[in-house]
Amino acid sequence: MTPDNRRTLYAIGLKLASVALFVVMQALVKFTAERVPPGEAVFFRSAFALPVILAWIAFRGQLSLGLLPKAPLGHFWRGVMGTVSMGLGFAALAYLPLPEVTAIGFAAPLLAVVFAAMYLDERVPKLNWLAVVLGLCGVLVVLYPRFTVFDRATSGYAELLGVSLVLGCAIFAALAQTVVRKLLATDRTPIIVLWFSVTATSLSLLTIPFGWVMPLPADCIALVASGIVGAIAQILMTESYRYAGAATISPLDYVSLLFALAIGYVVFGEEPSVSLLFGAPLIVLAGVLVAVGRSGTRGSD
Repeated sequence: MTPDNRRTLYAIGLKLASVALFVVMQALVKFTAERVPPGEAVFFRSAFALPVILAWIAFRGQLSLGLLPKAPLGHFWRGVMGTVSMGLGFAALAYLPLPEVTAIGFAAPLLAVVFAAMYLDERVPKLNWLAVVLGLCGVLVVLYPRFTVFDRATSGYAELLGVSLVLGCAIFAALAQTVVRKLLATDRTPIIVLWFSVTATSLSLLTIPFGWVMPLPADCIALVASGIVGAIAQILMTESYRYAGAATISPLDYVSLLFALAIGYVVFGEEPSVSLLFGAPLIVLAGVLVAVGRSGTRGSD
């Protein structure tokens, strides 16, 4: 096996591990979602990630390079959008099955294509636009049963609220991704990761007046673990891109649906709906086309 092949396999292993851990993080939050407000969950997820992220930066020997961002306003807006996205996503976990939240969340990179064309003046290939349309059609297939609110046998207003929350999560995640792509021109990735956690921790404290609770011991353990697991997942994902290109690594994000299906079924007893089984492959295919198309565009610049 050549060194390049070993690097690629190592990168794939890191990415798959990060994908699995992100789903575990979501499952930990879902475990607490009916008892702990989403703003409080965001606090635990962000605050307990900070020590892990700082240790990673120190391990890489980058503390001496400084931790202050060069574009603080950009980091603030990235933090606002990312925190809102995280809060909406955590709230949705109380209303919808884990696989469904995961599948609908895949709309974020598709919407990021639209926002990049609107706000970053990026040239978007026609194939990517077709992929966006295909992916959004897949989202509609997944969501269709949730919109039949008058058929109480298949849906209800709680599920419709969950749909609204996860769609909002995807929109704000796409906006955050757009800002991150701009920040990469001025700041290193560890700085972006660190300051997002700092901003999210600070912003989440603003939700205290809306009813934080004293978590049960099991909930507290799950929330602390979500921060640690989420930070490790973020680090593994970042490291994976050091060993292989985006065209190889980015499509592996969609393996998270398999992990979500497995955890949802085994842990929460959630069986996948027919609409999910038909719509999710369309979303995944669209996401892969966007990832490969974006990589090809970069290579041709």
